[in-house]
Amino acid sequence: MEVWLMLCLIPALGRAALSGLYVDNGVDRTVMARTLTRSERREVEHEILSLLGLSSRPQRAPPDSAAPQFLLDVYKSLLDAPLDDLNLSGRDLNAINESDVIMSFASRSEAHLSGLRHERGRRLWFDVSEVPVGERIVSSELRLFLSEGTALQRATVSVYQLVADDGGDNALMLVDSVSAGPAGGWLVLNVTGPFSSWVAFPDSNLGLYLSVHLPDNPAHEINPEDIGIVSSKMDAKRQPFMVAFFQSSGHHMAHSRKTRETQRRTKKKADTSAAESSYSPRTFTDSSIHWSSRSCQIQTLYVSFRDLEWHDWIIAPNGYDAFYCSGECNFPLNAHMNATNHAIVQTLVHLMNPSQVPKPCCAPTKLSPISVLYFLDESNVILKKYKNMVVKSCGCH
Repeated sequence: MEVWLMLCLIPALGRAALSGLYVDNGVDRTVMARTLTRSERREVEHEILSLLGLSSRPQRAPPDSAAPQFLLDVYKSLLDAPLDDLNLSGRDLNAINESDVIMSFASRSEAHLSGLRHERGRRLWFDVSEVPVGERIVSSELRLFLSEGTALQRATVSVYQLVADDGGDNALMLVDSVSAGPAGGWLVLNVTGPFSSWVAFPDSNLGLYLSVHLPDNPAHEINPEDIGIVSSKMDAKRQPFMVAFFQSSGHHMAHSRKTRETQRRTKKKADTSAAESSYSPRTFTDSSIHWSSRSCQIQTLYVSFRDLEWHDWIIAPNGYDAFYCSGECNFPLNAHMNATNHAIVQTLVHLMNPSQVPKPCCAPTKLSPISVLYFLDESNVILKKYKNMVVKSCGCH
């Protein structure tokens, strides 16, 4: 509903282009609302980006890597299938259910470490500078892929946090360990502690150290590749990555709304009036749209990300069904209008004194969220749940 209302404030100037906005034409067909001028298109993009909590449009085509695939699987499961089908742990399921934001990070470097007694392990470093400010960290995991049948016996895979000691050298602090065997698959290690410290103190981010030992000789360290752990230089879809789960504070969304409201208040009243006139639902220039005075009900509104040419950075969905509420709330208010008791009283008073008391308004009575999966840059991907984005039902208020 907010998307529809904000479009009513856009002035009509410049050259036309696809709007990406599809609405009900009043005769049970969905058509493009109208074409937009360049300035209108820029304004639409700016407003929707603000609604998504983004200051600018990411400029990145999706690469082929393991991190986006993991989040795409989670995204699909949120839409179509129970999360249990992903064979996730109970900890993962709880984190997904609790989270408003899930963010993945591809490894930026992997190398042997100098100056350490352990020389066969691997260093992994992740850029966490894009973590949104004010988000509460639920948990974070390091995911490593183990090729099936490579490990001839069970091995212990450990991850350490690199910390600077008092002498300025690197030291290792054990974070988590898992057992790896011939079955292969994704190994998951809990790295919530290091991740939280990196976000709070960015200068402390020296990365992680991956170490592998065999049970018959725990003092001897072996190369991770020797037991089949895929490195960042190997199969792109199975490279190491980190994933973090957040509960959104809503701060950036509130800030975005406040910014938009301030901008709108600074516009001249004449411009606003002209904009509302040019974008009135009854004055679309597309002659195929015929608006009727039907009673209050839900109407079609689809926003196409592909028409807006955002498919190079939004992985999913291609667009979303926002819907909106439209129609009259006339006496008598029938049961299908979902009228509140107050609306019924207001309707009666309006009949007696129409110049002083307006009719009730047709507005959403139930809203649902959507999830959007998109790239921030070439190594960071976000799956975010946006509340109150889809109208599910309408009523008179």
